[in-house]
Parts: sequence; C-alpha cells; structure tokens
Amino acid sequence: MPKVGMQPIRRQQLIEATLLAVDQVGMADASIALIARLAGVSNGIISHYFQDKNGLIAATMRYLMNALIDNVRARRQVLGDESPRAHLQVIIEGNFDASQVNGPAMKTWLAFWAASMHQPSLHRLQRINDHRLYSNLCCQFRRVLPQEQARSAARGLAALIDGLWLRGALSGDAFDTDQAQQIAYEYMDQQLAKQVM
Repeated sequence: MPKVGMQPIRRQQLIEATLLAVDQVGMADASIALIARLAGVSNGIISHYFQDKNGLIAATMRYLMNALIDNVRARRQVLGDESPRAHLQVIIEGNFDASQVNGPAMKTWLAFWAASMHQPSLHRLQRINDHRLYSNLCCQFRRVLPQEQARSAARGLAALIDGLWLRGALSGDAFDTDQAQQIAYEYMDQQLAKQVM
C-alpha cells in the first residue's frame, strides 16, 4: 500500500522523468520502462497513477501548461501598470519564460503538437491551450481596438509567438528570449498604435 501523501510526489517524479526521457530519446522512444527507470520507480506505478503512457503524456502537458499560466499570473500580480500593453507584455514574457524554452520542455511541446493531431485527448488539450492564448490576447487588444481589429491582432500575435517559439526550438541553438520578445513587442506596438483616438 502506498504511503499517505506520496501521490503528488510520485506524480511529479514521473512527470519530470517524462520530460527527461522525451529530451533524451523523443516521445516515440520514451517507453514506460525508461520513464519508470529515470523516476526510480517500478513500471506499475505509471499504470497506477496515469493508466498508461498517454495519460502520463497528457499530465506532463498539463504540467507545462500550468507552469505557463502560473508564470503569466505571477507577472500580472506584480504589474504596476494596468494598461493593455503591460498585460500583453506579460503574456508574451510568460510564453518565452525559461520554463517553456528549456530543452526538455521544448522537445516535449514539439512532440505533443505532433501527437495532438492523432490523439483526441491531446488534441483537446492543444485546443484549450490555443484558445487560452488567443482569448487572453484578444481581451487586452479589445480594450483599445474595435472587435474585428482586436481579433485580428490577437490571431497575429498568437501566431507570431508560436512561430518565434517554433523557430527557436528547431534552431538547435540556445533560445534567444530577448530577440523573440522584442519581435513580439514590435508587432504588439504596431497593433496598439491602430487604436481609435
């Protein structure tokens, strides 16, 4: 019988081992046996907590998504400026936070995006993540732009964030956070400059 209070510890161990396994060998070769070995637990523990590898991958993606949400939330809490620009800036910063642009996270995101095209549960998570980003951006642009312009600006900034992230992930070099943020800020400022006076 597992010890009381071990579930969150074991779950976190397995999520961290999944990130490490995907970083080392890719999602396809990140077997339950490898993940369990990296976590220092038996194979059966994965089945106990996540049912199967797909459940573990989904939990790992929720972990990365929650880290993104938490980073944006933490930045908003210390925000002295309540302007739409300031709020958009923290959304951009959160998407390029170290928790999202380190090697294991980037490889896991890439593998997740590919797998989400074929697995309904992962596809659902991807749609939630996409909608959250678009909705948050649109909400801030809507404070200064007409609805259709706000929607267009949000779609453009979301695509730019994803594109910059993807190019950085595939470059093979260290992710240039400053450059990615600067490009996103320039687009944001161009869109905000369209506001009706």
